[in-house]
Amino acid sequence: MPNSLSERAQRLVFIGLIVALVAFGLYFTLGGFGGGDDAPEEPSAAPEEARSGDNGAGEPSSLDDLSTVEPSPITTTDEDDVDVLTWFPFEEAELREAGATARAFAEAYGTIDYSQSPEAYFGAMEELATDEYAEILADTSRVGAFWEEMSEAEAVAEGHAEVDRVRTFGEDSITFVLTAQSITETGDAQFDENLGEFAVTVVREGGTWLVFDFQPADVGQFGEE
Repeated sequence: MPNSLSERAQRLVFIGLIVALVAFGLYFTLGGFGGGDDAPEEPSAAPEEARSGDNGAGEPSSLDDLSTVEPSPITTTDEDDVDVLTWFPFEEAELREAGATARAFAEAYGTIDYSQSPEAYFGAMEELATDEYAEILADTSRVGAFWEEMSEAEAVAEGHAEVDRVRTFGEDSITFVLTAQSITETGDAQFDENLGEFAVTVVREGGTWLVFDFQPADVGQFGEE
C-alpha cells in the first residue's frame, strides 16, 4: 500500500517518537515527575537492633542470647569455716579496741572513792568520752545519782565490766551490751553489787574510739539514732 505521508511528515513523526522515548526515559530515571526534589527516606532499624534496644543494653532477650562461655561459680565457704568477723566493716583489732573502750568506761562508772572529789570520779569517764558527751556527763541523772548514793554511804567501790554482745553497728559506731559490777566496801561490810546490763555506744573519731552514749540496756541506743 503506498505511503500517504510525505517525506517531511514522516521525519516529523520520527522525531516526535524519539522525543517521546527520551521523555519517558527521564521520567522513569528520576522516579516520576517531581520525585527528584524529595529527600531520600532514612532506612528503618533492623528488626534485631530494634528488639535489643527494647530489652536494654546487656540484657539477653531470650535463652538464645545467653553466653556460651563456661560459667565460673563463686567460691563458697563451709559453714563451720566461716570467719564471721569479715561480715563487719571493721578489722578485728578495731572491734577489740572499741570493746575495750566501752568496758573501761563501765568500769570507771562503777569505781568510786568517796574520799576523792566528784571531779576525779567524772574525769575518769570524761577521758573516754566524746567532747559532746563529756560536757553533760556530770549532769546525767544516772551517773550523778550513783555518785551521790555511794559518797553518802562513804563507800569505796571497784568497777568491773564484761562485754556480752554487739547490739548494732554503723560505719563508724558500735553499740555494745555489757554487764557492769561494783564491788563495794563500806565501814560495815563488803559486798558485790550487780549494776545490771548497759548499752554503751562508741564512735570512731580520728582513729580513736570514744563513748557517745551510756544507758541501761533496756533503754539504750539500738542504732545510729
